[in-house]
Amino acid sequence: MTQATSEPVRLTQFSHGGGCGCKIAPAVLEKILANTPFTTHVAAAFPDLMVGIEHGDDAAVYKLNEHQAVVATTDFFMPIVDDPFEFGRIAAANALSDVYSMGGRPIMALAIVGMPVDKLPHEVIRRILAGGEAVAKAAGIPIAGGHSIDAPEPIYGLVGIGVVDPKRVKQNADGEAGDVLILGKGLGVGIYSAALKKGALSPAGYEAMIASTTQLNTAGAELALIDGVHAMTDVTGFGLLGHGLEIARASQLDARIEFAGLPLLPGAAELARAGHVTGASLRNWAGYGDEVSLFDGIADWQRAILTDPQTSGGLLVSCSADAVERVMAVFRAQGFERAATIGRLQAGTGKVVVTA
Repeated sequence: MTQATSEPVRLTQFSHGGGCGCKIAPAVLEKILANTPFTTHVAAAFPDLMVGIEHGDDAAVYKLNEHQAVVATTDFFMPIVDDPFEFGRIAAANALSDVYSMGGRPIMALAIVGMPVDKLPHEVIRRILAGGEAVAKAAGIPIAGGHSIDAPEPIYGLVGIGVVDPKRVKQNADGEAGDVLILGKGLGVGIYSAALKKGALSPAGYEAMIASTTQLNTAGAELALIDGVHAMTDVTGFGLLGHGLEIARASQLDARIEFAGLPLLPGAAELARAGHVTGASLRNWAGYGDEVSLFDGIADWQRAILTDPQTSGGLLVSCSADAVERVMAVFRAQGFERAATIGRLQAGTGKVVVTA
């Protein structure tokens, strides 16, 4: 059993994909889930299940009483960076984001751990767990247990458990025509990760990547208290277009996105122009491109940004025009300096329209 090495361990060498780019492609997932029992019968059998998988929401929500509901989610993936502590932080922040995006507050978590124990030193695994613990501490919750297996690739994540007022749950289906769309973080994490694998990501870019992916989406719980906030999700593995489509489909409206208004992580556009694009970005477009209308003359790098898989990405908020100022104030107060209005919802058939 290998427990010591003279060379630093590169976590990413053990995995075929990293971060939320590991997600099963949207079109493939849709086929897998089609007509399964839990997509067709669960809601009728369990009337207190407020949110299941019907509309691609980020977490399940189960009503306990008139004032309390449980938010439950799980998220895990393979390394997106080589530093074990940062990998643990990123994975934990990403998992807890699903609780915040439903308008909830996390109360505890369970760890999901799969490690090639014959290849990774124990200290490396301990550092991954320590990274997760650090984020849980920042969120004010315990990691109260979990489950571990010996696996061929490193896998880490959390089961996130939270609470929410049933009247404040934010679902994809509740967007309204005329709503303004606001994105809480800059785009480009997948582009960064592609560049990192090729040694093309600058130290400043790496620092920006870590800062973005480990920033907890705590704003979600406060945003849910604003009456004008109607729908909310987080932008992760399916990219901005994919998660925008989830709100558009569920709300039976079109999402109109202005490319020029998109917040980008520093240098992401230049890296995309240079061809640093993930395979997941291409799979995303293949999975839902026929439901998206792009502006004439759009470049490949611009489309890559729209489909770029985000790991621990920003909240996508659909709110009334008169709530925009309050939403932006919450984002700014909590340190989301790249939060920006990116478009709006309008009458339509559940598609995304991208303008220049």
